[in-house]
Amino acid sequence: MRRGKKYVESAKLVDRAKLYDPAEALDTVIKTAKAKFDETVEVHVKLGVDSRHADQQVRGAIVLPHGTGKKVRVLVFAKGDKAKEAEAAGADYVGAEDLVARITGENFFDFDVVIATPDMMGVVGRLGKVLGPKGLMPNPKAGTVTMDVTKAINESKAGRIEYRLDKTNIIHCPLGKVSFGTEKLTENFNALLGAIVKAKPAAAKGQYIRSCVVAATMGPGVKINQARLTD
Repeated sequence: MRRGKKYVESAKLVDRAKLYDPAEALDTVIKTAKAKFDETVEVHVKLGVDSRHADQQVRGAIVLPHGTGKKVRVLVFAKGDKAKEAEAAGADYVGAEDLVARITGENFFDFDVVIATPDMMGVVGRLGKVLGPKGLMPNPKAGTVTMDVTKAINESKAGRIEYRLDKTNIIHCPLGKVSFGTEKLTENFNALLGAIVKAKPAAAKGQYIRSCVVAATMGPGVKINQARLTD
């Protein structure tokens, strides 16, 4: 794969053979960010579990101390008083069957988080095939199926992210923007990794965190010393 000139220059700043401490890794990532826009810093954590087994799933949500730097658009499935509560809490879209029709009929996906009250899950279930692959399906473990819609909306807007395994047993999450600086990104990183370590399934055997890499949107990956993450 042919890389651009900026990427090649950035890659020279990274020691491929080195396992960095988190703060040093994130500081390096900031230096490699050469794009004209404020790049997102992401973390990719490979776990020693098998996501095909229900007792080895790793999934949850956390509000990052400094948010993600992204404006989050929230869609809420609710009726009656809960719909009014969602509107008052600042949800971008609130509805029921009308939203299902809009999503399926108009290919409407102008939102980042979907929240639903438990009584609406029968309606939302019809969207499983379209919301599921996009990682947007409401889930009680992620705090997005709840009667406390105000709390869920506030947390989503404040920078709550969901972490979950993909089919290759890797968790991919945003940590914030390059402009946050090393200190804030490190605090977000520590909060997220702490949550992932706490979520270790009892059925997981052997080394839990196999590898951890951080990178900016357009930059090279920087490896973190995973042995330091489970101390």
